[in-house]
Amino acid sequence: MSKKEKNADIEQDQIDATQTETVEIEEQKEASVEEQTVEEKLQEEVKQEKEKFLRLFAEFENYKKRTSKERLDLFKTANEEVMVALLPIIDDFERALTHIEEDKEAEELRKGVVLIYQKMLSTLEQKGLTAIKVEKGDVFNADDHEAVTQIPAPTEDLKGKIIDVIEKGYKLGEKVIRFPKVVIGQ
Repeated sequence: MSKKEKNADIEQDQIDATQTETVEIEEQKEASVEEQTVEEKLQEEVKQEKEKFLRLFAEFENYKKRTSKERLDLFKTANEEVMVALLPIIDDFERALTHIEEDKEAEELRKGVVLIYQKMLSTLEQKGLTAIKVEKGDVFNADDHEAVTQIPAPTEDLKGKIIDVIEKGYKLGEKVIRFPKVVIGQ
């Protein structure tokens, strides 16, 4: 072999080595880029899973709050049916008391009926029943009162106002279980 051929072989070896190194460096870069993208992908997946977890946790907390509130409301109004069934009895007591007051001979009977009526009312009030206060002359509100009928107002200032209360209204806690039935002036 001549010197030129040897030099050409050496140069060719150097070129091949350089190309090999370049290829290896590029492969390493590609591998590191792939590692970074894999790492970035994993970080993105972890981030998404954290968001899912936080949303699920928030939903569960809202569920717990909602169910506990519903349970409390249920306990507060659990005896609503019983209260509604007793309201006509209270009305009958009130009617009986108005008629007994007119009879002077039945004073002892009136005292007994008043005692039973007051005891029943106090027991129901302990369970959360309250009467809705409505008086003659109050302004009629369709959200708070049930109009039974309208009659011509006896005076000009009673137009659109309550003239008479036919039946008392009652609340159980904060819930209205019977609206007051009223007569309004027209």
